Amino acid sequence: MNIVCVESLGIPQARFEELKKHYASMGHTFTYYMDRKEDEATLADRMRDTDIAVISNIKLPATVLSQCPRLKYLSVAFTGLDHIDLAYCKEHNIAVQNAAGYSTTAVSELAVGMMLDLLRNIVTLNEKIRQGGSRGTFLGRELRGKTVGIVGTGAIGTATIRLLLAFGANIIAWSRSVHADVKALGVKYVSLEELLKESDIVSLHVPLCDETRGLIGERELSLMKTTALLVNTARGPVCDIAAVGKALVDGRIAGAAFDVFEQEPPLPIDHLLLSTGRCLTTPHIAFATEESFAARADIVFNHVDEYIKNVK
Repeated sequence: MNIVCVESLGIPQARFEELKKHYASMGHTFTYYMDRKEDEATLADRMRDTDIAVISNIKLPATVLSQCPRLKYLSVAFTGLDHIDLAYCKEHNIAVQNAAGYSTTAVSELAVGMMLDLLRNIVTLNEKIRQGGSRGTFLGRELRGKTVGIVGTGAIGTATIRLLLAFGANIIAWSRSVHADVKALGVKYVSLEELLKESDIVSLHVPLCDETRGLIGERELSLMKTTALLVNTARGPVCDIAAVGKALVDGRIAGAAFDVFEQEPPLPIDHLLLSTGRCLTTPHIAFATEESFAARADIVFNHVDEYIKNVK
């Protein structure tokens, strides 16, 4: 079989050379690329003659997939699959498998880090002191004792809960599925409406699907406290970005932190969330740590090995 990894995945070339030897010993060819190209022409060229492809969160539409007649399996180095035309894959018998679990710690740590920054204005005050300023009359707020509403109690939501409990936060949750292990931590499941009304911080951890698209919109934001904070490390379209921007500008909520948006960064310089000083933004980095990328490589290539074994 021909196997291709269309991008570097953030792992060293030495690891790819080991993989190349590994697949050669099994009678397969393995090609890898140490750069990241997102244009359709390059993707199609790299994948055209492959049976198995490895890709992360680069958009993979039918216009690319249709140029890959041999493709039978996609090992996706990412948790979400909304960037891939799954309907095309299903129609053409292309198996698709994600890499769940590799970034659980990374995402949960960033979510809590964003909460701490929103409460203590770390980034803003760093800039202030570099410009010759001082604390002035600024007073931060503590995470201890705050009620944090976790929206989605899958692996990442649960990991975030465990971190927040160590900080002494009070946790309530809403999820499409109730988990016994979460309840065992003393977490109370409530309706989404009650969670929004009661929380000092709302943290989003749901996947993007028809049910969660636009989950947090103008109505939901209106239920939140004016002192509340919104943190999104899930998927951008889980929120109505325009509604969040308006809520921030109007002071309807006190602040927000977004690592994900309706498009992959870079964002337009006039983007709503960038036009207000009330929003902390990062360029989709929650999943990106040295540790998570190493774990991700293990997962995706183990999946490739399993696929090869099962098709024999």
